[in-house]
Amino acid sequence: MTQPSFPSQDPTCPWPTMAWPRGTLPEGLNEDAYQRAYDALTQPGPEDGDCYAVLVVHEGRLVAEHYGDGATAESTLASWSMAKSQLHALAGLMAREGLIDLDAPTGLPAWTKDPRAAITLRQLFAMRSGLEFREDYEDGTVSDVIEMLWGSGKDDVAAYAAAKPLLHPPGSTFSYSSGTTNLIARILADRLGGEAALLTRLQQDLFAPLGITGAVPKVDGTGLWKASSFCFCTAEDFARFGLLYLRGGRWEDRALLEESWVDGARTSTTLTQEEGYGLHWWIDPADPRRFYASGYEGQRILCDPARDVLALRLGKSPNGEVPRIMAPLHALAAAFPEC
Repeated sequence: MTQPSFPSQDPTCPWPTMAWPRGTLPEGLNEDAYQRAYDALTQPGPEDGDCYAVLVVHEGRLVAEHYGDGATAESTLASWSMAKSQLHALAGLMAREGLIDLDAPTGLPAWTKDPRAAITLRQLFAMRSGLEFREDYEDGTVSDVIEMLWGSGKDDVAAYAAAKPLLHPPGSTFSYSSGTTNLIARILADRLGGEAALLTRLQQDLFAPLGITGAVPKVDGTGLWKASSFCFCTAEDFARFGLLYLRGGRWEDRALLEESWVDGARTSTTLTQEEGYGLHWWIDPADPRRFYASGYEGQRILCDPARDVLALRLGKSPNGEVPRIMAPLHALAAAFPEC
């Protein structure tokens, strides 16, 4: 499928660096479909858990904003795995400077003279490293992600992930793994000169230009950003980050990221009827023109370039119910007319 171009910012619409410009719902909207989807998101049922925030952005303007279950516009809310997509953006800044090469071996010292030394950054970003890792958040199950974040791996999450053996040839098999993201964070930190330098680049070079000033990334015992899972932001700040990708990496008067880097994020490396994945961004199998950042318990930033729509939902929902709970977010975006 040919991907739609990234829509440009209307020159009459201010960028939301200081504050989000407000707008109204457009002509051509399928109002009934939109309202059903919006009500389903903002008025969850008893089995749906909590909805903290729903934001809808059309053509760069905030056209709907809802907060619930004690959250407000000032609340810093959990990213969970949406932080993975933020790490992709930080890597894009480094790629522009020639500090990383997606198709080169990672260079991790722990893998010297080892079959794992052939793994590339692209394979890590595509969740195709071939490494063993059990991604399961349910109590009572064998879970590498729980052990990495809160158990024996919590003091050095990258070392925990680096110790995992190969199960498949690198590049051959999709296996979603938070461990691979923390390996990427380690590789990027090493290229920059340390954990503190990675955090500085995140805040000063990625977030600050977008007007994101209150983001709270969490670190492990070595000081490394746990980019698999933890960066707290307000809902409006998560939407700012999403708009950067919806605009193909442009922000105000410059290309913060190369458009090709953003395009790589939404280009499928895995696409089936059940799931789609690019490079640390998910792809909607029902409409592969749409791509999204996603996190545990129902966090999602959905980008729809064909309609110039960004739809965001933050909350705390039973993980097994997330596909059902997220369906209205996609239906809401589809209710907008195509550009």
